[in-house]
Amino acid sequence: MPPAKKRLRSYDHERTRAALLAQFEHAREAVRGLAPDQFALPTGLGTWTVRELAAHLTMALEAVNRSLEAPEPDGPAVPLLDWPSSTSSRASTIADNVEALAAAREPEELFTVVGDRAARLLPQAPGDRLIATTAGTMRLTDYLVTRTVELVVHTDDLNRATGLSVPLDGQALATATRLLADALAVRAPGASTEVRIPPYAVVQCVEGPRHTRGTPPNVVETEPLVWLRLATGRSAWHEALAEGRVSASGERADLSGLLPLMG
Repeated sequence: MPPAKKRLRSYDHERTRAALLAQFEHAREAVRGLAPDQFALPTGLGTWTVRELAAHLTMALEAVNRSLEAPEPDGPAVPLLDWPSSTSSRASTIADNVEALAAAREPEELFTVVGDRAARLLPQAPGDRLIATTAGTMRLTDYLVTRTVELVVHTDDLNRATGLSVPLDGQALATATRLLADALAVRAPGASTEVRIPPYAVVQCVEGPRHTRGTPPNVVETEPLVWLRLATGRSAWHEALAEGRVSASGERADLSGLLPLMG
């Protein structure tokens, strides 16, 4: 008898849109309060300073604006879980665009223009509308999920670069955590290892004997923010394990060969 098909997670359009916009506003307020010298701080993301990082934060939402202003493309839509593995191929183009944008306009102006356009365009757009993205044709709701991941991850980058404590919207953090947990299950299909990221996600992955009841023989557990840093290459698996930020038990609980999931 063939194994049961894994049920794909769905995302509520209104809640995802609200979470995306809430996280954008948190970042906007933080950038508005930065002193001029803070924009020159390094971020650890290649050569980007905080100024480039701020520009990139606006690009996450501006990509939605541009897509909604363009004609609706033909389908079929790219599956949402194809997105994480496709990001590394666009990294150099993104870097060039960010540096040009940061040099051309002030961060606060960028946030204002992009936020105002989103407030006009997004409420009118249904979740099943197809849009053209750099990853291919996607449903709007799915694309908003990817933009939420970008904003959460880069808000965390902003916090680490500046020492701020910019809030992470709870729904936005949950969305980012769940998408990247599901991406792990796609990369390493199976049911021998259970990855727990309370309170937002539990997934089974990695080939091997399947457990049916009780405590699984292979368990990984960590916090959402630690998970996002591991999944995006901000933290190394063995360092997080050594520092107690990840617990892993069982012979199939070593995820180092599967991470990061996106660049």
